[in-house]
Amino acid sequence: MKEHLATFLKGFAMGAANVVPGVSGGTIAYITGIYERLINALKSFDLAALKLLCRLDLLPLLRKIDAVFLMTLFLGVALSIVSLAQVLKVGFRDYPTLVWSLFFGLIVASIPSVGRVIKKWSWSVCGCFSLGLGLAISMALLTPASSNENLIYLLLCGVAGMCSMIIPGLSGSFVLLLMGNYELIALDAINDLRAGKFSEALPILIPVGIGALVGLLSLSRALSWLFAKYHDQAVGSITGFITGSLVIIWPWKNAVVERFQTDDGQLKEKIASFENWHLPTLGGRDAWLEIGAMMIGVLIILFTEFLSRKNR
Repeated sequence: MKEHLATFLKGFAMGAANVVPGVSGGTIAYITGIYERLINALKSFDLAALKLLCRLDLLPLLRKIDAVFLMTLFLGVALSIVSLAQVLKVGFRDYPTLVWSLFFGLIVASIPSVGRVIKKWSWSVCGCFSLGLGLAISMALLTPASSNENLIYLLLCGVAGMCSMIIPGLSGSFVLLLMGNYELIALDAINDLRAGKFSEALPILIPVGIGALVGLLSLSRALSWLFAKYHDQAVGSITGFITGSLVIIWPWKNAVVERFQTDDGQLKEKIASFENWHLPTLGGRDAWLEIGAMMIGVLIILFTEFLSRKNR
């Protein structure tokens, strides 16, 4: 029971991270010690599992796919996304710098935890770190697309969003932001579902969910192979991604907002880019509150890592 509760809480933390642009649920999974178990469980959905399902050999099937672990974890993820979507929408609207500060602290504290997994630093590992770092920084300079409710595009959003959610350091929410559908999927559709507006939420969430499932099952095999063959290079790239994402999450910057008109005539806003990265003004009260939120983020990761080491 204690193990299931811990898995649920880790899933809840992953869900919270996945809602915030710039923060990766895969990072949370990695530093809490469940990442490789998650990848291996997802990889186990193969032809052998399909044969067990066709024969209705349910117990062997559940053991093969680590079903209890997956159900407990994804229950935590789902409840977190549904419950925190509205909170984060209000937070980004009214206290954006405070929210970014909290998650900046989370990411800063996670970098040593991830980098420590590298067994031996080499030139190839350093090169992979630099590649991951450069890709993450370049994402901060990309201009997001406009919102699009086309069925095929929603499927692609699901694939891209889920692939990036389980790659540590690469934020699924930020990918959706770049694709122009972050607010449509992560905030509006989730809040509509929470409010019981199924006719508005389901046409968006169902194709996104199908795409996410396809991305999840296909990428898990590639990641499992990559970790088995090129462990240090893979972790080096992940560490670079996480480090580079700090540029995106840096709290003290200005968002360039553009207004656009949807096909049905509604006027909406999107974040086009970021500009004017700067240091906080320490003379104001708000700056110290934001630094305090950053320290809380650091402490959360340190405490989570302590629990993870204790469990292992």
